[in-house]
Amino acid sequence: MSKPKVFEKPIGVKDYLPHAGAKLRQIERQALACMQSWGYEQIITPTMEYYDTVGVASSTSDEKLFKLLNKRGTTLVLRSDMTAPIARVVASLLKGAEFPLRLSYHANVFRAIEEEAGREAEFFQTGVELVGDPSPEADAEVVALAIASLKAAGVDRFKIAIGHVGFLNGLFQETLHGLTDAQDGLKSCLLSRDHVGYRERLKSLQLSEPVQRELEGILRLRGGQEICDQALQVSRDATAQASIQHLCEMWDVLKAYGVSEYVLIDLTMIGDFSYYTGMTFEGYAADLGFPVVSGGRYDNLIQQFGRPAPATGFALKTTRILELIGDDAESGTERVLIGYDASGRAKALAEAQRLRSEGTIVVTEKMSIAETDQTAQLAADQQSWTHKGTVYTAFVPFVQQGGA
Repeated sequence: MSKPKVFEKPIGVKDYLPHAGAKLRQIERQALACMQSWGYEQIITPTMEYYDTVGVASSTSDEKLFKLLNKRGTTLVLRSDMTAPIARVVASLLKGAEFPLRLSYHANVFRAIEEEAGREAEFFQTGVELVGDPSPEADAEVVALAIASLKAAGVDRFKIAIGHVGFLNGLFQETLHGLTDAQDGLKSCLLSRDHVGYRERLKSLQLSEPVQRELEGILRLRGGQEICDQALQVSRDATAQASIQHLCEMWDVLKAYGVSEYVLIDLTMIGDFSYYTGMTFEGYAADLGFPVVSGGRYDNLIQQFGRPAPATGFALKTTRILELIGDDAESGTERVLIGYDASGRAKALAEAQRLRSEGTIVVTEKMSIAETDQTAQLAADQQSWTHKGTVYTAFVPFVQQGGA
């Protein structure tokens, strides 16, 4: 294997240049501020965790974890999501805290991937976990907050699709009882949104015509509140019925939040994380093929760390939001250039400090009289101009001739 060139980086990771970095941090700040306004407090966890605890409990399959050994030979992992690390903290450092807990986070996470289009080995997430409340109200809260957070991050056009793990589990248990492989195969098709493959698998099972029609009909269970009513007629299984009732109650709460226009019910959605136990959802922006937010209920995860508790949450795909809204420099941002010579240095730096304390971006530069005159002319002729590759909106000179 050839040695990588000094400018190369591993596959699946990327550099963020100044404009992109600033925009990514802006998305993060705006989303976290929105979450804070809903009562969610930010938590920070380590980049590395033990494989035998957080790694095993994570949503990521073992072969997609980045593993490393410390000098004692213990296997560590780079965190592949934030839910499992937060579950560890809830069961340990926050063991005495009263439920419900409302926690937010922003972090980079890591997943070992093959060279697939659109897949990244390192990416950023901003999200929340609501721990200790099993109610439809709690699930509706995180969906409503996801909508508010997307808006705060700058995403205007999107839809949130909500499903429930229990509906398909109950329906398949009723219609495909004992056929575990068949159930798993059909779920795999639904997870990848392969409806053609789903229909082909159904045909290969040689089911009775009523069952075949019933299982194929769920592909059409996608829409508004009316889907709840239709789904209640599909299966009499108790788990499926309870799941639909939960979604119906969630819908009523989302209507009260005034956000039901952003939401649709999709009963073919099962979520791609193994720890989901109930409601799951994904949000798709109008101009991007990948989800920009996903979440759901995971009532069994925290008990793996010794403290049983229901929980629900979501993660914004911050890196994908950056792709969606772009990384152009913010318009309207004031950026001041202060030029000075030796005699005006003290006044110039004092003025720079004053402007920075007011929130203005200021760059200082020692200049000759000729450079000062040329820059002052550019500033007088244009609302903004470029100096050494940077755009400025104002120029303040402190020089012996023509200084302030």
